[in-house]
Amino acid sequence: MDSKHAKAPAGAASSLGSAFGPAAGLGLGIPSRIASNRAAIVYLALALLLVAVAVLWSGTDTVLGRWLAFLGAGSPFHEVAVKAVGASAPAQQMSTVLGPFSEIAARVTEALYVAVMPPLRNSLNWFILLVTLVLAVALYVLRGGRGAKGSDGEERPVGLREYLLPRAIYTHPSARVDIGLYLIDHAVMVFWVLLFLGTLVPHIETAVIAGLVGLWGESPRMQMNFGWQLGYGLVTLLAIDLAFFLYHLMMHRTRIGWAIHQVHHSAEVLTPLTRFREHFLEAPIDATFRGVALGLVAGVFAWAFGGGITHLTVMNVMLLSFLFTLNSNFRHYHVCLRYPRWLEYWLQSPGMHHTHHSRRHEHWDSNLALVTSIWDRLYGTLYIAEPFEATPWGLPEASQRECRTLRQNLVAPFRDIYRIVRGRT
Repeated sequence: MDSKHAKAPAGAASSLGSAFGPAAGLGLGIPSRIASNRAAIVYLALALLLVAVAVLWSGTDTVLGRWLAFLGAGSPFHEVAVKAVGASAPAQQMSTVLGPFSEIAARVTEALYVAVMPPLRNSLNWFILLVTLVLAVALYVLRGGRGAKGSDGEERPVGLREYLLPRAIYTHPSARVDIGLYLIDHAVMVFWVLLFLGTLVPHIETAVIAGLVGLWGESPRMQMNFGWQLGYGLVTLLAIDLAFFLYHLMMHRTRIGWAIHQVHHSAEVLTPLTRFREHFLEAPIDATFRGVALGLVAGVFAWAFGGGITHLTVMNVMLLSFLFTLNSNFRHYHVCLRYPRWLEYWLQSPGMHHTHHSRRHEHWDSNLALVTSIWDRLYGTLYIAEPFEATPWGLPEASQRECRTLRQNLVAPFRDIYRIVRGRT
């Protein structure tokens, strides 16, 4: 295992809790009324999270209708997408046991989209952003104004307004490129939904079911209980995480993969929009890896339980998607949210993704997984930084000069792939 990544830098052995000093008496310019009410702010944040969970459990149809900004009922693509996905689903041709993704694809495009592509693509929903800001205020109070990074990736104590919405970050040219890539990403996403989620996953799923029937006969139709529900959710989570790790590793360690993925890493500042900062060539690669993993897992469980896990899939993945969405926003937010050091050996904190985006050489190709730290630990790419370690974002300067504008980011993958194929680099 590469010790450079497997171990944190010297001096990082203490728990991250040491960075959570009391707000009062630190001389950090924290308004006294905020410091005195920090407990109330934390309670408000927890209450808001509980309300969100309650809303999620109140009913899938209502939640889906409110939470899916893209391909929702008001979208002009909605009716076309529903018909196209339903027509392509194996449910139109099969009378045997169907797995969850086959049934969902035949009925509700939104549910399929949520189930296959966590986190939710609408992480810019006003409610999610509000929860993110409330949690950031709580962190500001608990940490005594520490934990926010500037456009240079350096952490320094600042006032509340600058802590939440720093002008230098949100007026940065890189943040404007985020907007353009976000709009393009959503414009072409409908095609990837139809091509990969409406056909690839159900076909893999039904192929797995057919293979298991050939090996061991008809479904044993096991009875679902809470333990199996939990197990299905955890296996699905690990499958997503492993698929993302392998996809991410390929994008970093292959020349053509990096030619495409460098667009995401050309972000010189991090905002919630940076989550969507990717070249349109990358979305189908990501979708393929996740689709294969989810199709395999869903097929196995569908065979074992006779297809009785469809509704479980919707409910579980929706709840996980909400949690992933918050995680996703903080992964690409200048406020560094870290877990205790011992926990980061098992789970990827959002702050670990700050390190992943850093252009410092010791940070390259680190923390590639999405949820757990298991795969990074096994492969030797885990890097646990010091609590406020600097993470200057972006590419090395020579590469950054060629990926600074929207036009450059759209052209760069084609240019670099052409050079690779022609043997010029």
